[in-house]
Amino acid sequence: MDTLAQPFQFAFMNNAFFMMAILSVPTSLLSCYLVLKGWSLMGDAISHAVLPGVVLAYLINIPLIIGAFCAGMICALLTGFLSENSRVKQDTVMGIVFSGMFGFGIVLYTKITTDVHLDHILFGNMLGVGAEQLWTAGLIAAFVAVIMIAKRRDFMLHSFDPVQAQAVGLRVGWLHYGMLAMISLTIVATLSAVGIILSIGLLIAPGAIAYLLTKRFEQMLIIAVLTTLVSSFLGVYLSFYIDSAPAPTVILILTVVFIVAFIRANMAARTASIS
Repeated sequence: MDTLAQPFQFAFMNNAFFMMAILSVPTSLLSCYLVLKGWSLMGDAISHAVLPGVVLAYLINIPLIIGAFCAGMICALLTGFLSENSRVKQDTVMGIVFSGMFGFGIVLYTKITTDVHLDHILFGNMLGVGAEQLWTAGLIAAFVAVIMIAKRRDFMLHSFDPVQAQAVGLRVGWLHYGMLAMISLTIVATLSAVGIILSIGLLIAPGAIAYLLTKRFEQMLIIAVLTTLVSSFLGVYLSFYIDSAPAPTVILILTVVFIVAFIRANMAARTASIS
């Protein structure tokens, strides 16, 4: 029994559990909308594009989260502008913009001398989070979760049918850019824990899993949050015993859950077709 409870005896492990519990709610809620709207690549684009903002924020000595948020919004706005004013499709534009900004960030980073490890920016440092990171993530998570829950029906209609949303009087422009702002804020919250690269896993996998398990949107939100909470706890807990990094372990468990959900959905579809 003492062996099973051993991870909870260390403050850094408890902080990791708290951090993942905090991040599970906003990332799961957003992932449902991203999957329904087909915006998974947008989350990937913004997560990579925050790197130059982080480096520039360090250079001018302002909080890194401000630089990350600004860079994420620039990526989102630039992608929207280019896709609306050219014949190039949105996914192609996103690929060009986020790869360009990510490359720019790498170039900037290699030209400065800093004690901030690139690995922590890219992959996070969940076992190194402290009270400041927990408070920052908690405030951002609470803000994003309240907005997403309060406006869930508006965001849902906008995700399914933007034309209908505009016809019934919804301010689709505010919903569109509000969603982009929520994505940027959430990626900023995940930066210290899972980093730039792995944050996209938290923004896609929960919604994809829930989408395979239910056809009702309200249930989809609940399933996504619960799946992320359980997977996060197991990932952090398991990483202690197998001596691995917590963030990749969490993403790996979410991937396994997705595979199981995919197999279950296919078997249910075959059973229904036979009967």
